[in-house]
Amino acid sequence: MTLFSGLAAMPRRSDLQLRRDARAIWDAAVAAVDSEHLVREAVRVEGSDLSIGDEGFDLAGVREIVVVGCGKAGAGMAAGVEAALGPRLAAEKRLHGWVNVPADCVRPLAHLHLHAARPAGRNEPTEAGVAGAARILELVEQAHPDDLVLCVVSGGGSALLPAPVDGVLLADKQALTRFLSAAGANITELNTVRKALSRIKGGGLARACRARRLVSVIISDVLGDPLDIIASGPTVPDTATPNDALAVLERFGVGAAGIAPGAIAALERRRHEPPPPPASCAVTNLIVGNNAAAVDAAGVVAERLGYSHAMVSAREPEGPAEDIGRHLVDMAARMLTTPGPDCLISGGEPTVRLAPEGRRGLGGRNQQLVLAATEELRRRGIEAGAALLSGGTDGEDGPTDAAGALVDAEILEQIRRRDLEPAEFLARNDAYRFFDAVGGLIRTGPTHTNVCDVRVVVVSRADDVSNRS
Repeated sequence: MTLFSGLAAMPRRSDLQLRRDARAIWDAAVAAVDSEHLVREAVRVEGSDLSIGDEGFDLAGVREIVVVGCGKAGAGMAAGVEAALGPRLAAEKRLHGWVNVPADCVRPLAHLHLHAARPAGRNEPTEAGVAGAARILELVEQAHPDDLVLCVVSGGGSALLPAPVDGVLLADKQALTRFLSAAGANITELNTVRKALSRIKGGGLARACRARRLVSVIISDVLGDPLDIIASGPTVPDTATPNDALAVLERFGVGAAGIAPGAIAALERRRHEPPPPPASCAVTNLIVGNNAAAVDAAGVVAERLGYSHAMVSAREPEGPAEDIGRHLVDMAARMLTTPGPDCLISGGEPTVRLAPEGRRGLGGRNQQLVLAATEELRRRGIEAGAALLSGGTDGEDGPTDAAGALVDAEILEQIRRRDLEPAEFLARNDAYRFFDAVGGLIRTGPTHTNVCDVRVVVVSRADDVSNRS
């Protein structure tokens, strides 16, 4: 998706204004995909009818409403379900359920239990997640045919919902997650492996459900919104096979590295087994928020602030974060010298290949992207007139307390004063410490949503005139 809008001439903006505007535009993207708001828009009660998206349910025929789910947006989505149904209907239909979320997202709700399935900042499966996944399977297995099961799903759900197949240890899945992530595997490759090693992913939750109806409300963190990849598709039939998972492991040299031999053996066994049967319940999967929606909302605010903006939301996995960062600087340089847009808003999810563990620093893909952009700005001699921000909409960027980072004239001046060399920090993936030293980190805390990353570049030209197009 690429859109352009044009405005008349604007006065030159100060570097401080550019910084404030970049953050306001990014904040608008995150606010637009607030999970509780998205669910309340999708789930509506009118008299004796319940509408979820475009689908209607006669509440008279519903015995109980059971809610299960997982994801970084899970707490907000669960709260949205409670708010949409209201206390009277929640009591009448004995609303209950269980949602696996990160520990820093847990809060008390009236009817639904939020389970701390992993610590904050540790995006990998844990024993607590295994226990929570078992409870979720138990709830759907015990559902009555006349119950309505709602599943709330969002990004981060793969790590939050571990249920290893027989013969695979949790330690195997942890080792695979760490190894593939460090090697630069994208989300499709990661989740292809996760699905093949899980009893609940790849449609496993839907197959376990004994209610006649299951509706999955989804906030997508995967570019292009492939239902079977988002949170590894717990309510979606798996389009990949064990052979596909083995191909991923071979591509990244997992076997040669001696990682998780039990997982490889399990996949070798599964490749000879028939595919699992389809779910016996009728399943609806409804996407209520994604990266494109966040980028669109950011564009509205950019226009309100007087920018002529260009918008791009990637539709498939991106390349290395460093390449994306340098490309954004290239776009900034063009905008500084060419009539037309003076704001670029882009959405996506790049990859990072990590340095060896012994010399690896601290950071995340957004911080790495902005650090590469910082190096490129210095190389080109662009010291003012531009601000560049990149942040994860979930408020988490790697194993850090930052959502991402920002670079502008003030940050570049701080770097010069401290005599810091971006290349050194970039090589060891130490962007967090670099930007922490110069005040460039973006910290939000948990945002209770997750639709990949949003990047904002704003510039101020002398004689700033943008052509309407």
